[in-house]
Amino acid sequence: MPKFKTIDGIDVAGKRVLLRADLNVPMKDGKVQDATRIERLAPTIDELAGKGARVVVLSHFGRPKGKPDPKESLKPLVPALQQALGSRTVKFAGDCVGPEAENAVAALRNGEVLLLENTRFHKGEEDNDPAFAKALATLGDLYVNDAFSAAHRAHASTEGVAHLLPAYAGRLMQAELEALNKALDAPEHPVAALVGGAKVSTKLDLLQHLLGKVDVLIIGGAMANTLLLAQGLSVGKSLAEPDLVDTAKQFLAKAKAANKSVLLPEDAVIAAELKPGADTATVAIGQVPADKMILDVGPRTVAAIEAKLGDCRTLVWNGPVGAFETKPFDQGTVAIAKTVARLTKAGRLTSVAGGGDTVAALGAAGVTDDLTYVSTAGGAFLEWLEGRTLPGIAALAR
Repeated sequence: MPKFKTIDGIDVAGKRVLLRADLNVPMKDGKVQDATRIERLAPTIDELAGKGARVVVLSHFGRPKGKPDPKESLKPLVPALQQALGSRTVKFAGDCVGPEAENAVAALRNGEVLLLENTRFHKGEEDNDPAFAKALATLGDLYVNDAFSAAHRAHASTEGVAHLLPAYAGRLMQAELEALNKALDAPEHPVAALVGGAKVSTKLDLLQHLLGKVDVLIIGGAMANTLLLAQGLSVGKSLAEPDLVDTAKQFLAKAKAANKSVLLPEDAVIAAELKPGADTATVAIGQVPADKMILDVGPRTVAAIEAKLGDCRTLVWNGPVGAFETKPFDQGTVAIAKTVARLTKAGRLTSVAGGGDTVAALGAAGVTDDLTYVSTAGGAFLEWLEGRTLPGIAALAR
């Protein structure tokens, strides 16, 4: 992981600090439905403003396709941001470049906070257009990136501006990078990775990269079905990718040659259809009837995973092990989540989890705050797990 500067010790008093945030949060009827990202951003804003900075917040929201769209405005987020900051007033400007933005920034006093309009209202944002990046840069004296969840995008406000101003990582970005470094770049062994989700095809790069990083690879969710097929086991009418069976065989052979442990389900909770309260049965893997589908891991599998995690010191988790959104197929994921939380609280496990479904599952299990670190990043977290260079992080390297 590249070295990066933090905001430790920098003099920000009286300076305009361009702070790249990720305020792309779920909204309904003009109100924020999940303020986690906003709440995690608040300490950086509060610290900078408390030191006398004039904080100018940049963010994207939705997919307005390079032109203004009232439905994608950041203005409705002002109350939620203000609430997260407590006593600080948050001002708003109806553009992120040009006269309106320039006048709003010029009117800021030390310690004040300004939210600029959606950066994606301009085509130059996603094109990483140098002229647009320069227009943004004229609004600040320093640049602070606190949006790890957007760091996999080489956009003007995430990558371009970082080359035009002194650039630093904010507290949220710093915490994220330190947690990820501890989990895979400099972990305490044995290291386990728990990977779930629907399709092997979307996580082949991830699985291949993890083989070189971890000691134990635990695979669940529908993606495990393709690997079970590769072992000649029946999965009934479960979601699987038969065209990837040969690829799955090659992956399992590679893992065996590398002496890496791969845990697949031993038993499964099955049903005829995916619906709440469906009639279920628990069967051994390989005994799934042709008219049934695997929708969760069974108790033997949960016990095997829990036992293996008990022997590990580090865990990286991405993806649930069952169709957790629909009860009763959440039980395997919830049980494992509670075990991970217990081991973490006992100081026996460093646990880092991320990805939208994973975060939702941990929330449903009520253990989000009990893991070492839970990333709210989706695509950026996954690309980091795959070993890719994230443009927004590389731009902070010094």
